[in-house]
Amino acid sequence: NCDDQLVSALPQSSFSSSSELSSSHSPGFARLNRRDGAGGWSPLVSNKYQWLQIDLGERTEITAVATQGGYGSSDWVTSYLLMFSDSGRNWKQYRQEESIWAFSGNTNADSVVYYKLQHSIKARFLRFVPLDWNPNGRIGMRIEVYGCTYRSEVVGFDGKSCLIYTFNQKLMSALKDVISLKFKTMQSDGILLHREGQNGDHITLELTKGKLSLLVNLGDAKTHSSNAQINITLGSLLDDQHWHSVLIEHFNNQVNFTVDKHTHHFHAKGEFNYLDFDYELSFGGIPAPGKSGTLSRKNFHGCFENIYCNGVNIIDLAKRH
Repeated sequence: NCDDQLVSALPQSSFSSSSELSSSHSPGFARLNRRDGAGGWSPLVSNKYQWLQIDLGERTEITAVATQGGYGSSDWVTSYLLMFSDSGRNWKQYRQEESIWAFSGNTNADSVVYYKLQHSIKARFLRFVPLDWNPNGRIGMRIEVYGCTYRSEVVGFDGKSCLIYTFNQKLMSALKDVISLKFKTMQSDGILLHREGQNGDHITLELTKGKLSLLVNLGDAKTHSSNAQINITLGSLLDDQHWHSVLIEHFNNQVNFTVDKHTHHFHAKGEFNYLDFDYELSFGGIPAPGKSGTLSRKNFHGCFENIYCNGVNIIDLAKRH
């Protein structure tokens, strides 16, 4: 149950804003159902350049938000945007159904409008940006945010390193593989993961010019057919220093490749259910350069979070070994 109240216990110093009407309208008074100060936050001027910000102290999973107007006033916000950040400098807007999402706000000062997010946000900083407000009043807000501690294992790569995971052969299923991770980087090129086979088979996930390419090479020397190689590209501008999620699922010869919320399904031709892969997977680079392929082949420079391979927490394993 990831629905704890996250704002009510925060200290005053965790709240900030673009401006305040007076010291009794400061952002620290923006807690839901509270009546202290003037009963909520109001900026000096009501226009579309104002914002109310909270610092949750650490990266947190946010599942819902709630808003209220200023207590006993004619000040409330009728619609707003939600922005989030890990650093407080580099902001991203909450999106839903492929577009920036405007939340419906309040119609009076005191009733609470609760909104369950369609997909949770993982961030340390959250910013409410009023778009419209009561025409007979001004911007006024009290807020609550719901969620829970976000458990995360992060590993940094310097462009010269890679992390090699050797499978336990007894636990290997020949017919099913699931690999998931998040990454963030400012570099437009780099190898995210690579797995090599005995006879030239290999799978490579590579960032190229800010897009992710999944290359599946069945390396069948007998046919030399173009069918033996599949290259799927997803995403763009993935070098924006925000977290992006990747999921690769392989069942028999069906492969699902997901980047953020976009999935490409395909069938690998050939004997993909009998791929002769080594029991070794490398993250962040190819251990022996020049071993395969002709893509850019730069090692990854940036961060990975929560790498899982068939349920195994790879970063935790690396820390313990």
